[in-house]
Amino acid sequence: MKNKLILASASPRRLDLLKQIGITPDKILPADIDETPLKGELPHDLAQRLACEKAAVIAKKNPDNFILAADTVVGAGRKILDKAEDESYARHCLESLSGRRHHVYGGIALITPAGKTVHRLIDTLVQFKRLTPSEIDQYLHLGQWRGKAGGYAIQGHAESYIKFIRGSYSNVVGLSLYDTMRMLEGAGFKTDA
Repeated sequence: MKNKLILASASPRRLDLLKQIGITPDKILPADIDETPLKGELPHDLAQRLACEKAAVIAKKNPDNFILAADTVVGAGRKILDKAEDESYARHCLESLSGRRHHVYGGIALITPAGKTVHRLIDTLVQFKRLTPSEIDQYLHLGQWRGKAGGYAIQGHAESYIKFIRGSYSNVVGLSLYDTMRMLEGAGFKTDA
């Protein structure tokens, strides 16, 4: 019998990424959790904690399935750059990232049908060119920042601002495909691909 895989995420980008490697979840059940950082919590700790909490919430109601959850957090030093919900915050993010390197942390959690939890933290280093005020205005006008951690989507116009990247590109989009596939294979999940 084929393994059942539940994706604990509402992100269309994560679903698209999984399809790129031949994985179509049997169900998509976004986990409704409080994503507020804990006092003093660092960006990488937040990414890992949220992925694990999302997986655990969905696993409680769906035993005997593989549960895959992920979270992406942009960190500028020790500072967490949240999902941009309005233009002024998106501008703040872009100004903060302009001309400097930042980390995109991807937390991935997988719970097996036996209830075992496996998790990984992926760290991708990204550097933006120094952005001019008109480039920031242009990007904000495009609207590709909406709902994106750090106020940008690498798979759009922002890619033209990326001077340097070290690590997983797909992690910056929303899910490291290399790490996800290794975790699934290691846990005994059989793919159709």
